[in-house]
Amino acid sequence: MKIGSRTIKTAIGTPISMTIAQLLGLTNFVSAGILTILCIQPSRKKSVLSAWHRFLACIIAAVFAVVFFETIAYNPVVVGIILALFIPVTVYLKITPGIATSSVIILNFFGEGGISLSFILDQFILILIGIGVGLLVNVYMPSMEKQLREKQDELENNFQVILEEIAAYIRDKNETWDGKELTICEDILQDAMYLVSLDRENHLLRNKHPYYDYFVMRRQQFELLQRMLPLVSRLPNTDSISRKIAAFFEKLSDAVHPGNTAVLYLDELKELRRSFDQENLPETQEEFETRANLFRLLHEIEDYLLLKKKFKKSDVSEKKRIKKTGKA
Repeated sequence: MKIGSRTIKTAIGTPISMTIAQLLGLTNFVSAGILTILCIQPSRKKSVLSAWHRFLACIIAAVFAVVFFETIAYNPVVVGIILALFIPVTVYLKITPGIATSSVIILNFFGEGGISLSFILDQFILILIGIGVGLLVNVYMPSMEKQLREKQDELENNFQVILEEIAAYIRDKNETWDGKELTICEDILQDAMYLVSLDRENHLLRNKHPYYDYFVMRRQQFELLQRMLPLVSRLPNTDSISRKIAAFFEKLSDAVHPGNTAVLYLDELKELRRSFDQENLPETQEEFETRANLFRLLHEIEDYLLLKKKFKKSDVSEKKRIKKTGKA
């Protein structure tokens, strides 16, 4: 069983805040530990926002407690009245994450059974310790670079399998593929975008993330792959066109990597289009539908490659491109 960093930080921060509060002689020092537990969040940004929400909610809760307990009575019914009025206020101020922590402060006032300046100061320091320690231990956030790189590798491996299976189907009408890689890609993309959002929130002063655009690009490419599948199934069984398309998909499979060599395959795609234009015009309805599906498929492939081309600067120099394709 793997223990996460959030669990470790909770286990470290809670006794620290309780010890500090106890050494300072604060009443209800255990509450400092509760406040710390509630303040530890999965990202730095959420931690800072949570700390602010909880601090503000605790101050408001202390004011409610002083006013209602002193003017009415120290009674469980009054606790209910305070919560009934206090919770809508937190909703209005958009600080609802602070409801749980501020409830601790309200109960501390109730348990004291009386209000004094020293007790109010005591609770204020308690709030600062509990929330402050939670913020401090949350400063450390493990890097997600390794996890994101693993997601990238896993996604690209599955893209390769999908393209290889498309090529096999076009060439041999191989129907043994169960399509599980499609579901796997969907899950990887979902997990990766969640990790990216967390990692972005761990860098408070950074708006862009190096993996965000990458996974957005792959998400769009994946949608295009899904649209290609029904078009591929309508291609003729065996002819020169299907063989060329199958070979092209195999090349695309080998070219799935973080770099950008899309310009080479866009040039090759143009050559494929020229060769298809030289084919005899369709004579039957079936041939016409096949040709229409073919051109739609070529359009989807072009969009697939253009997404990669726009994603980052090409890794192929113009000189190398001319040498490979023979065209400027």
